[in-house]
Parts: sequence; C-alpha cells; structure tokens
Amino acid sequence: MEWYHVLGVILGNMAIVLPLWLWARAESRSDYRHLDAKIDAIRELTCAIHSEMKDFHNRLCNIEERNRK
Repeated sequence: MEWYHVLGVILGNMAIVLPLWLWARAESRSDYRHLDAKIDAIRELTCAIHSEMKDFHNRLCNIEERNRK
C-alpha cells in the first residue's frame, strides 16, 4: 500500500468521525441544558410546596390557638 492510500483512509475516517463527535457533543450539551431546566422547575415547585406547607401549618396553629381560648 502506498502512503497516499493510508493518508486517504485516515482522512476519510476523520471526515466521518469528527462530525459525529461534534454532533454527539452538541446533543450532550443540549441534554444537559434540558436537564438543568427540569431541575430548576422541580426546585421551584418544591419551594412552592414547602411554602404552602408552612402556610397551612401556621393556619392550623392559629386555629388551635383560637380553640384553646
């Protein structure tokens, strides 16, 4: 085999592998951004639920205090 055949195979492989690698990297970053958005949404929902629980507890404490008097 001549050296230019080897060079042709190497360049051909790089022409296939490099775009696939770049595409996979871009998709991976897109997945991470999507996951971060989901985590932020879950965090906001959890904070909202926590504040509702605290509010409900305070209302129960107020009702209990009024019933004691």
